[in-house]
Amino acid sequence: MGKMKSKMNICFITDPLVTTAGAVRPPILLAREFHRMGHNIIMVTPHFNEGIKKQMYGENIRLLAVGPKSSFFPDLPTFEAWAKCLIRHNIVEDVSGIDFVVNASSSIIAPSHVYYAQGLMTEALDDMLSSIPLYYRLAYFFSRPMLRFLEGKMVNVIRRFSRFFIANSYFCASMYRRLRLKVDGVINPPLDSSFFKPSTPKPAQNYVLTYFGVYGKEGVYRVVKAIADAGVSVKAFGFASSHMNFLNKHPNIEFLGRVTDEHLVELYSNALFTLFSFNHEPFGYIPLESMACGTPVLTYNKQGPSETVVHNETGWLVNGDHQMVVLAVKLWKKGYDGAIRRKCRERALDFDIKEIFTQWVKILNLCEGED
Repeated sequence: MGKMKSKMNICFITDPLVTTAGAVRPPILLAREFHRMGHNIIMVTPHFNEGIKKQMYGENIRLLAVGPKSSFFPDLPTFEAWAKCLIRHNIVEDVSGIDFVVNASSSIIAPSHVYYAQGLMTEALDDMLSSIPLYYRLAYFFSRPMLRFLEGKMVNVIRRFSRFFIANSYFCASMYRRLRLKVDGVINPPLDSSFFKPSTPKPAQNYVLTYFGVYGKEGVYRVVKAIADAGVSVKAFGFASSHMNFLNKHPNIEFLGRVTDEHLVELYSNALFTLFSFNHEPFGYIPLESMACGTPVLTYNKQGPSETVVHNETGWLVNGDHQMVVLAVKLWKKGYDGAIRRKCRERALDFDIKEIFTQWVKILNLCEGED
C-alpha cells in the first residue's frame, strides 16, 4: 500500500447523504476502506437523513452538515444543493487538522487534495430534457445559458481549490476538458464485490431487469415499453414518475419501486440480462453491479457504460433505441452462451474496492510528498 501514515484524519465531502447510492457511493466506500485501515473519518455534506446518520455513526464515521435545512425540491436534493451553491457558493474553508481531503460534491466548495469529478449537472439536464416535466423544461430552457455560465464559473473555483482533479470516467473527463479545465486523471468508482455477487448457481433467467432513474436520467420509457410489447417479461425498479403510467397497466412489466440492496442482488442474479437504457450516465453503477452478480448488460455504446461493459463478452453495446429493442427480443427468445456470466463476474472484479483503493493510496502518497 506504500508509505501512508498509520493514522490520519481524512475528510470526504459529499452531496446530500439521503441515500447510499449514486454519486455518494464512491466516497462512502472509500471512507469505509480508509477507516478499516485505522484512519479517522469525517464526512461533510449539505445535509443527511437519520437513516444515514445512524448507519455512519454505527461505523464510527463522523458526519457534519454544512447546508441549509429548508428544502424546495425534496425529491431532488442534489439538484437543489447544486442550484443553491451556484447562486451562493457553499464554501467550507476550515479544514485545519485534516491530513487528506477528498471533495466528491457538486454542491460544496472546499480546499481539497483531490476533487472527484462525477459529472456536470447542466450536461445531465440537456440529455434528460425530453423526459423532464414541461414546467421544469420551460424553466430550464430560459435559464440554461445562465446556469451553464454559473456552473462553469463554480467548477473553475473548485479546480483552483483542488490540488488534483480526478474524473470518474474518461467520458466524464471529456466534459470538464471541454470547459478547458485540467483533468489530472481518471479513477473509476469502486464496487463492493463482496456484497454484489451471484446469489445462486442456478439463476431463474425468466425476466429482464431494468432501472428507472429520476426523470428519465436512466430508463428510456419508450424503449422499455417497446420491449415489453414484444412479449419480453420485464421487472423494473427505481423511481416512479408521471411519465410511467404504462407500468401499472402493462401485463409484461412488474414495477417494484425502490428496493433494498439485498433484494437488488437477488434481482440481478436471477435476471436473464439487465437492460440499461439511459439519457445521461457519466459512469453507471447499474451495469457494474449487474456484472458483479454474473448477469450481462444490454446498453448503449456511449458515455460511461461503454467503458465498463465489454461488447459480446460481458454484455452488448448498441447504437440506438431500435437496435436495443431488436437485440433484447432476440436475447429473450434465443438466449446466449452461459460462459458470459463468468466473464461478467471477472470483469466486475477489476472495479472492486480493493483494486480502486490502491489508486487512491497513490494519490494520497503524492499529496504527502508535496506537503
